[in-house]
Amino acid sequence: MEKILDNRYYDLIISNELVTSYNTGDNITRMNEMFSLLHIPKDRMEPCDLGVNSYHSFPELYTLESDISTETSGGGSEQVSPARGLFGRGVIVGIVDTGIDYRHPAFMNNDKTTRILSIWDQTVEGTPPAGFTFGSEYTKELINFALLSQYPYAIVPTDDPYRHGTAISSIIAGGSSDNKGFTGVVPQADLVVVKLKEAKENLKRLFCVSTSALCYQESDIIMGIRYLLNVAKKLNRPLVICLAIGSNQGGHDGRGALSTYLDSLMQLPKISIVTSAGNEGNSRRHYYGEIKKEPYFESFQLNSGAADNEYFIEIWPYIPSRLSVQLTAPTWETSEVIKPAIGECRKLTFQSIKTNVWVNNILFESDTGSQLILLRFRNMAPGIWYIRLDSKDLAPFSFHCWLPSGNMLSNETNFVNSDPSTTITMQGDTTNLLTVAAYNQNNGTILAESSRGYTRLGQIKPDLAAPGYNIPCAIPDYQYGAATGTGAAAAHAAGKAAMIIEWAYVKGNYTAITGNQINSLMMRSAERDSNSVYPNNIWGYGKLSTENIFNEILDF
Repeated sequence: MEKILDNRYYDLIISNELVTSYNTGDNITRMNEMFSLLHIPKDRMEPCDLGVNSYHSFPELYTLESDISTETSGGGSEQVSPARGLFGRGVIVGIVDTGIDYRHPAFMNNDKTTRILSIWDQTVEGTPPAGFTFGSEYTKELINFALLSQYPYAIVPTDDPYRHGTAISSIIAGGSSDNKGFTGVVPQADLVVVKLKEAKENLKRLFCVSTSALCYQESDIIMGIRYLLNVAKKLNRPLVICLAIGSNQGGHDGRGALSTYLDSLMQLPKISIVTSAGNEGNSRRHYYGEIKKEPYFESFQLNSGAADNEYFIEIWPYIPSRLSVQLTAPTWETSEVIKPAIGECRKLTFQSIKTNVWVNNILFESDTGSQLILLRFRNMAPGIWYIRLDSKDLAPFSFHCWLPSGNMLSNETNFVNSDPSTTITMQGDTTNLLTVAAYNQNNGTILAESSRGYTRLGQIKPDLAAPGYNIPCAIPDYQYGAATGTGAAAAHAAGKAAMIIEWAYVKGNYTAITGNQINSLMMRSAERDSNSVYPNNIWGYGKLSTENIFNEILDF
């Protein structure tokens, strides 16, 4: 079995500059031009393997950013006037998600052939794409052959069991269905799809995430994006990528392996990348503390729900703080004080309730230079927990604290006195990506779950808001439904980005256009309320406006 699939190996993200130092022949998987995976064998996986190995070398865990229902909606998202003549022709839409139901008519031409150029299914062992070592690639020709068969899955055995990838793909590039009243934003665009494999069990166990939780690891997303780029480059076609996934891990500052990679791509011509802001606005999974005067400590409360047996918390103080941490259980049993250190992992056992807690109080997290306090709980006792932070320097301090995103945690677990701001998920904090919040297009209000900015370092996010409530979509098994959330909003915005690229590159109006320039155009032309100040941490620069975009384009 490939080591990248083998749970007896950790996958650690390393710089390509370090590959020669670690390479023993078969323990390296190249991810992209910047990073590779180092596969480390372990006979016995332990939580304190994080401590021996640095925090940022372990891939982050990502969850889905839309809820998909089988009920069709009469709502929908505003479509561009057909007079513009922009339907995505010549543009590739790249999806890195849960897969796609290639049998759905939404992804076919009028002659019943597919508009999917290729699929890389990371979950099925077979013939990997060139330059990759796992999964199976299915070409357009093979998909068309399967569509002619009575048993298509015998020929192309890839599907979308969670419906999310199919929904996102169709919102952007689904073909028209007259009897369902459905059409995607750019129904003539072609698709390239990556079906992500689920995160390794050893990575879930390391972060005390339930092995049944549906989540994906950062490294597979990075390789999925490289695959999309390879296909677009081979065909010499412009590419729009939609990332309808998110993570609450990391410093929420636009750093990290995925963010660094995405940021670099936005400077290139013919590429646009759009991502969801996250659905953490009303989840009560973020806490902010600011201590200005003596005594220099903060004690805040975590309400741990009975449904959540294991999970993690990340606490990110601002430089130059040096904070110690102490925990008090619902039984009032109190732990020792854990001071900041480098490369140290401490296991705490609360005898009264048999809860285990692993504490990494990292003085200098090597990727960001900030302090990070990582708490990982197993056999977690329900009730109110107290987390106390003390300044070793007896000085004012402030910090952010995040629980896991999406379905890695139930709604029963939350912070008392939580803060809805600074809840943009990790890749949404990337400086140059177009980060999209979601609003209800039926009444013009922001969705309660739509994540709020700014980033931890105060950069403006989200960039704008797009329709994200009950957006009509295709779902597997020839059905139609509706999607709600910032994933659906990002898909809508990605469709508009594809229209801009078609106008600029395919139609020859501005062939050097970059993702950054597309972002600027969409933000400049956003619809703004005269009673609000922009940019702000809820709407960014305002509501995405198709007509304003093309009015501005035609004035070039």
